[in-house]
Amino acid sequence: MSPPDLRTRDRTAVELMDDPGCDLPTLERTYAQFRAVNAVVAGWQVAYHRHVRPLLREDRVTAILDVGCGGGDLARALARWARRDGRRVQVTGIDPDPRAHAWAARQPPVPGVAFRCAHSSDLVAEGRRFDVVVSNHVLHHLDEQALHTLLDDSRALARDRVAHSDIARSAWAYRLFSLGTRPLASGSFVREDGLTSIRRSYTPAELAAAAGPGWRVERPWPARNLLLDAPADDGPR
Repeated sequence: MSPPDLRTRDRTAVELMDDPGCDLPTLERTYAQFRAVNAVVAGWQVAYHRHVRPLLREDRVTAILDVGCGGGDLARALARWARRDGRRVQVTGIDPDPRAHAWAARQPPVPGVAFRCAHSSDLVAEGRRFDVVVSNHVLHHLDEQALHTLLDDSRALARDRVAHSDIARSAWAYRLFSLGTRPLASGSFVREDGLTSIRRSYTPAELAAAAGPGWRVERPWPARNLLLDAPADDGPR
């Protein structure tokens, strides 16, 4: 299919799953499909090995915060990868949407993973700190004010590393996602919302400009942006 005009970011497009009145069973099927879809498109194993794994210590538990965790697939994956690497982590997944929190909390428990229905600002107000703060597919949902609130909160919450991963907008990414997710076109919001997400997403240059000084953008995976608040040598702050 021919993609829409992707030369500029579409700030007005709204994802179906962001509608408080959307169909709940369809929303929950969407959460269930995120694990498989994100395993293909999100590139988090690369980001984990480059930016999270070097910070995990043998002598203590590393605290990780997953902001806007949705169905919790990234939080669970991080805990599994760390356990495979012989490291102890405590991953807290937060999401302000009670529907996402309820679904994530109902899934089979994974050691070292807990979920809360909360905003990042709630944790800042509580004085919480984590070694690593991450998110996946959150940035494109936010307007300018909400983006800077999240980035400020992330810096306040993180001791060592902030890594926000999101889609990088491009015509070829739109075409490939449209083609690859045709089997998911009915029964969930994955395909339609994914295409909307690409329209709402930033190019690397746009994201770097929107985030401002002190942030840098990497491309760890095709059609991905990874926004980092970390030194160039990838060591802890």
